[in-house]
Amino acid sequence: MIYLKLFLTFLEIGAVSFGGGYGMISLMREKALENMWLTEEELLNFIGVAESTPGPIAVNMATFIGSEQGGFFGSLCATLGIVLPSFIIILVIAALFRNLLKYKSVRAFLSGVRPCVIGLIFATGVTMLLSKLTGISTVYDEFSVDFIGAAIFAATVLFAVLYKKLSRKKPSPLLLVGISAVLGAVLYSI
Repeated sequence: MIYLKLFLTFLEIGAVSFGGGYGMISLMREKALENMWLTEEELLNFIGVAESTPGPIAVNMATFIGSEQGGFFGSLCATLGIVLPSFIIILVIAALFRNLLKYKSVRAFLSGVRPCVIGLIFATGVTMLLSKLTGISTVYDEFSVDFIGAAIFAATVLFAVLYKKLSRKKPSPLLLVGISAVLGAVLYSI
């Protein structure tokens, strides 16, 4: 039954992922492609929509994937699956937090997890970037450059760098998403 599969898959993702929503994207990608719920292109589009809508990206992605596979109840099952482990873990940690941090092994564990999470987020970003700009998502895919996607990426990075240089503060992610969306709508419709 699709509802149970969605719930259990997203429960697993929520239970074994560290680093918040961005840390979950690589595992969500793997599971969505493995179960043939989405293509690589659809997944990239879902990530873009999930990033630009209010709320945590992992919850948004789970909701979108669940909705795509099972409608309202599919989105409900996927969302509950992704949220439930964190909810339970936070309840336990909140009850024990002060006592846990006094142990050197707990602090060492948390310090060791950080670089791993950064690596996962970086690897997922590079994989998605290469997939979008070169068309390569597996070793069997042929190289084909998406010049429009590369131009949008370059323009957005250039804007962010110039904005930071001129105003001495980082641009809002919403502004960057908006610029990318407008450029995408204009350039891909030509």
